[in-house]
Amino acid sequence: MNKAELVTAISKRADVPSATVDAVLAGLQEELVEAITRGEKVAVSGLLTVERTQRSARTGRNPQTGESIDIPAANTVKVTAGSNLKKAASNVPV
Repeated sequence: MNKAELVTAISKRADVPSATVDAVLAGLQEELVEAITRGEKVAVSGLLTVERTQRSARTGRNPQTGESIDIPAANTVKVTAGSNLKKAASNVPV
């Protein structure tokens, strides 16, 4: 499902105009980016948690040459599924 399909589905489910849903998703995106920039953790109970984490510097290998390379420390984003998403995934047959 892409963003346009998500906007349409939420619009139908909530019975609100697509433009409103699109504006809300844009606001959510902006707020998540700002919160991550500030180093804050964002938790939407039952749905997901988004937080900034730090990855330590390490030594890796170039798979083509086998040569060792230094990989610098970096900040990254961790998204964790909430209980409702985990439950939905576990109810789908493998």
